[in-house]
Amino acid sequence: VQLQASGGGLVQAGGSLRLSCAHSGSGFSTDSMAWFRQAPGKEREFVAYISWSGSTTYYAEPVKGRFTISRDNAKNTVYLQMNSLKPEDTAVYYCAAARGVWSSRQDDYPYWGQGTLVTVSS
Repeated sequence: VQLQASGGGLVQAGGSLRLSCAHSGSGFSTDSMAWFRQAPGKEREFVAYISWSGSTTYYAEPVKGRFTISRDNAKNTVYLQMNSLKPEDTAVYYCAAARGVWSSRQDDYPYWGQGTLVTVSS
């Protein structure tokens, strides 16, 4: 499984960005997917996950109500729509994949993308 994240960039506070993560491999439709982020000088943290069917989603408190995770199984792609961005959302965002479990724990995800940088200016 290879994951390719894209869509990061520089945006002003209050703006929006949509991240994409392309999944190569035959198991996408049965993989749960998640986004994590790592801000400068901080540990990587959970952002959101979505179950293989898309019926279950879960968000970290700091992004709840502003971010939306979704997936298109026909395109083998998961998305993270980020609205009302804040400077504290500045981080490298990583997508991750797992089989058989959906979780907020990094250790449950064996497959990781390379990350895409999101910078929110004040």
